[in-house]
Amino acid sequence: MSQPPTVGGRPLTPAPGAPTPELRVAKFRGHARRLVWPALILVASAGAVGYFYGNLPAPFENWMLVAAAAVAVFFLALLPFLAWWSRTYTITTRRVIERYGMLSTHRRELTHVRGYTIQVRRGPLQRMWGAGTLVLSNAVDEPLRLVNIPSVGLVHEALVDQVEVSQILAHRDAQALTPPPLPDGAASAR
Repeated sequence: MSQPPTVGGRPLTPAPGAPTPELRVAKFRGHARRLVWPALILVASAGAVGYFYGNLPAPFENWMLVAAAAVAVFFLALLPFLAWWSRTYTITTRRVIERYGMLSTHRRELTHVRGYTIQVRRGPLQRMWGAGTLVLSNAVDEPLRLVNIPSVGLVHEALVDQVEVSQILAHRDAQALTPPPLPDGAASAR
């Protein structure tokens, strides 16, 4: 299937007043470097159980070792992984969506048409990993924070492009809805 021709790599714009489909530009999670410690705890727990199973002193039993390892893995490896997995950020052609929560999900949106400022914050570790935090603020709602985003420069550029395109399309559609001015002679003929 061939793609429609584009100008400069951008998709063709719809006709003025025509509905524009909402397309997904990107979907991502925070940087996975948060999972280094949970992964190390998982490996260490598996190694400790394998080493000590059957070699415990007299008052301890093997089920105690397995239970302690299961509790450690649950609280120190599985829960941090699920917390990371449950937070997603989606950029579409109309808005930015943040979804988070394990048992009950929460959702926040920020539309591109209203416009917003984008702040990039990068600490030393974030710079080392190529990550950063984006703060999107439209001066009306609470700022939307995209925390530890991988390839933060690329995401920042995509957001700037989407805001610009959305505002251009909104302005063009607003101009198309207003009637053109009448010529000077047409106004007196009525």
